[in-house]
Amino acid sequence: MLKISIDKLSALYNAIAADKELILPVRTAGVVDYASYTEGADVAIDTLKTAKSPKNAFFPQFETLYNVNKKIIPVDASAEEGACEGAGVALRSTLSVEMAPLVDKDFVIFGIKPCDVKGIEVLDNVFLAEPVDNFYKARREHGILVAMACNEPEESCFCSAFGIDAADPSKAKADVAVWMADGNLYWKAISEKGEALTESVKSVFEDSDEAAVDATKASIETILAKLPNANLSLDMWGKGVLDDRFYSPVWDEIFKPCLACGTCTFVCPTCQCYDIKDYTTKDGIQRYRCWDSCMYSDFTMMAHGNNRNSQKERFRQRFMHKLSYYPDKNDGMFSCVGCGRCVDKCPQSLNIVKVIKAFEASKDKEGQA
Repeated sequence: MLKISIDKLSALYNAIAADKELILPVRTAGVVDYASYTEGADVAIDTLKTAKSPKNAFFPQFETLYNVNKKIIPVDASAEEGACEGAGVALRSTLSVEMAPLVDKDFVIFGIKPCDVKGIEVLDNVFLAEPVDNFYKARREHGILVAMACNEPEESCFCSAFGIDAADPSKAKADVAVWMADGNLYWKAISEKGEALTESVKSVFEDSDEAAVDATKASIETILAKLPNANLSLDMWGKGVLDDRFYSPVWDEIFKPCLACGTCTFVCPTCQCYDIKDYTTKDGIQRYRCWDSCMYSDFTMMAHGNNRNSQKERFRQRFMHKLSYYPDKNDGMFSCVGCGRCVDKCPQSLNIVKVIKAFEASKDKEGQA
């Protein structure tokens, strides 16, 4: 294990950024989100939860897919078949398709929390399944994840319900695990990518034992055990519960405060819905994709209308996907990682924890009847 003083982290950032793009939590206008590192940036590496998740590095909010370029060229009209003698010069349009380039350089995401690492694993099952999304695949191949322990989990966190260890990022499917303790940052490579990155920046570190890290893990585990949702039960969810949950009367009431604002989907590290749009440019068409939300009334709108016409149906779709549809198709893995962003951000305090607890309460009522 290696360590570096927190006061000297800029030396580590500069060493990484010397030949790779470095993406890490940066404070801009009072909001902390993942952004590319530049010298003088207000780095907020100790932030527990960024406003949005780092999925943007692999699945951008806006992304050009290709451009169709239109070019007008003059032609000799008299040479065209069937043309009248002396027809002169005519114009013809040609179209060419230019695919957007794939990411081809390594980049590092520094400070990603274990829940967000799990979120990327959820996205992998979607975008790397056949047919593979080449844009996502290229970013995953070149992305290097430096996962950080959560020193002070908050009341809105419930990652432990999904088997995620916020105290030990070395258990996450990342490349490097780091901890902050006793004024130092401790660094441990956990993959081949991580070993290569470590070798390239090793000069800024010094050797260390794991005593401080072990103490920090124990402290975090104590906090996790005391969180209000530490014992959140998922007994009613997972594989094979689709019909019972889909037709439950619980949905009839719980959706009503929902404003359909879509905030929950945009801060979520696992939401993968997107729309594809065409934009008319001066010289042709640009096709791009952008995040979308199943909470919107025009989501998946088709010529005959929408197949989910009520907000109840849209609300139900979001949570059934997280807790039932996705587990059914992915060996029981949930499409929620307990980061708590929706708990923090929903203007109506209506979130996945409330849904889970509402169904748990309905089971208790049925048992008393």
